[in-house]
Amino acid sequence: MKIFVTGAGGFIGGSIAAHLVRAGHTVRGLVRRPEQFADLEKLGIVPVAGDLDDRDLLMAEARAADAVINAASSDHRGAVEALLDALEGSGKVFLHTSGSSIVGDASGGEPSDRVYREDALPEPTADKAPRVAIDNLVLAGAARGIRSAVLCNTLIYGEGAVPGAASVQLPRLVRQAQKSGVMRHVGRGANIWSNVHIDDVAELYRLALEKTPAGTFYFVESGEAAFNEMSAALAAAMKLPAPQDWPLDDAIGEWGYEMASYGLGSNSRVRGERARTLLGWQPQRTSVTKWIRDGMHAAHTAHAAQK
Repeated sequence: MKIFVTGAGGFIGGSIAAHLVRAGHTVRGLVRRPEQFADLEKLGIVPVAGDLDDRDLLMAEARAADAVINAASSDHRGAVEALLDALEGSGKVFLHTSGSSIVGDASGGEPSDRVYREDALPEPTADKAPRVAIDNLVLAGAARGIRSAVLCNTLIYGEGAVPGAASVQLPRLVRQAQKSGVMRHVGRGANIWSNVHIDDVAELYRLALEKTPAGTFYFVESGEAAFNEMSAALAAAMKLPAPQDWPLDDAIGEWGYEMASYGLGSNSRVRGERARTLLGWQPQRTSVTKWIRDGMHAAHTAHAAQK
């Protein structure tokens, strides 16, 4: 297939694009920064210079492709509208990337026993209503002759395909600890997030391209962990003292309201059954703390060996 991927210079988009190339597909990837072109070309991805505000470019690439994956932004409505308009009536696959902070409760690091499933989504908070509206717009593409689907990723961990591209949540904990010498989590860090390895994410997108029914919403997860468990594993891997609780206001000062309140300070517990039952997805990694212990140790060992 000829596939157009937005966000190909990023952690999620680049990893998906590289995985699809390895699976035999031809991939053109939207990239904002020309300095990334060489890295993408090494992965077999054809770079397309541009951004999500270039409606004409997005529509032209979508019409020329057999399928489209939007992995650049969950919140750019104009880009989604352009891609849907270009694909209308084509019967092509359009996979849109969302994020499970749509069910986040902004608990300030306190736990919750609420677990959400794909057929029973809650009303979003005011902060997340615009993202959910975009998800619904994509799903409504099924009525416009598009095989559209929303893949709602949880906390993603692992090593991405594009050099320098990092995931969202854990690297922020790491960078703060590197800067301050103290590993911290929001509040007590008892809040829980579902999570998934980037390699399993990329394989799910490949399966969805082949098999997804139109108008389907998927949660993408293969385990869950509390932030104080993840921060403790990170601290141990970095040879730092045990992590400290951090008041929400202080965390907002470091990470901003959105990231501190939702990305790092909320509960986002979901179950993704459709990927397994409809697509035959079988994730290979189910423990983020094991990955931190094994992967971070290996990374630090390699770094020390290079000095």
